[in-house]
Amino acid sequence: MMNFSFSEEQEMLRKMVRSFVDKEIIPNIGEWDANQHFERNIMKRMADLDLMGVCIPEEYGGSGMDYNSLAIVCEELERGDTAYRTAVSVHTGLNSMTLLQWGNEEQKQKYLVPQAKGEKVGAFGLTEPNAGSDVAALQTTAVKDGDDYILNGSKTWISLCDVADNFLVFAYTDKSKKHHGISCFIVERTMPGFSSKAIKGKLGIRAGNTGELFFDNVRVPKENLVGQEGEGFKIAMAALDNGRFTVAAGACGTIMACLEESVKYCRERKTFGKEIGKHQLVQQMIAKMEAGLQMSRLLVFKAGWLKNKGARNTRETSLAKWQACDFALQAANDAVQIHGAYGYSNEYPVERFLRNAKAPVIYEGTREIHTIMQGEYVLGYREDKPLSKMLPAWPYEASKQEIIH
Repeated sequence: MMNFSFSEEQEMLRKMVRSFVDKEIIPNIGEWDANQHFERNIMKRMADLDLMGVCIPEEYGGSGMDYNSLAIVCEELERGDTAYRTAVSVHTGLNSMTLLQWGNEEQKQKYLVPQAKGEKVGAFGLTEPNAGSDVAALQTTAVKDGDDYILNGSKTWISLCDVADNFLVFAYTDKSKKHHGISCFIVERTMPGFSSKAIKGKLGIRAGNTGELFFDNVRVPKENLVGQEGEGFKIAMAALDNGRFTVAAGACGTIMACLEESVKYCRERKTFGKEIGKHQLVQQMIAKMEAGLQMSRLLVFKAGWLKNKGARNTRETSLAKWQACDFALQAANDAVQIHGAYGYSNEYPVERFLRNAKAPVIYEGTREIHTIMQGEYVLGYREDKPLSKMLPAWPYEASKQEIIH
């Protein structure tokens, strides 16, 4: 049975993150965005607040909260700016949760524990210049050499490229097997032959650190192979279930920010002798934002509910990501419209919301990919089989009574 109320712990978490965003991100984000500056100290502050391992079990250095608590964190962070929700999405959703699901005990102790504590930062390296939605087109290779693998190739559009300490990197160990020849490796920034370069001039998320990774004969010990050779594609798809979940939750934060700014402006601005909020077509845009927010939250928390149960959630997470990101882009567009000419300038934050809202419609599965996925599910062309490894269900300790929020 699903319960739509939040626990006292979750309400406290929301208030804490909101206060943090109001005090440390919102007053500064305009300047950071204009200067294309990623403020690394925000990551340290989030670590101080135990936000870097929210849903990671306490035994691995995390806070031991449920997966919907992670959604709450992502929503509140994106209310401030997409850049810092993205940081948590990549560090926790794509990297740490993947290590929790697929890593062996030695890898969890060496990499997951310090990441969950916020002592180290993790990132994810899948996309390449010619391999986005078509994962099998990747060109990075990993050749076995004694007790090591030699990695060569590059990745692009990698969040936290210049910030992360550890990367989950996907490379071919056997190209003849196509999807079944991809493997996953933990690559450390300090390994010789590794380098990174930031991408500037982005439309949005300018305060985020995004760029390229390069591997020039990077020697990676066999102990850093995650799972087995050839399991990389499965690992990547499982990771995307987690990453997409956090992106969908973050999109709710964009809608919420659009609503807050638009309602405020509607009460301040007057035309034809009355507040613009009194005009029906403005009310229509406000109503669409509210509807989008509530529907998106329902989809997100349903996916989180399945994660809490330890159930496969690819279909539900895909739908949440697709719809929430579309609603967010529409909300941002309407927020600019409500602000009129002022919305077109950086005097108000809604122009940043619109620029930021475009990227999530593209990354972690484009709108088109998710549309195809949902069509194939309904038509019976696609069916999810249980994975050999799943995220641990909530609660992690069997002695606790199951609570689903």
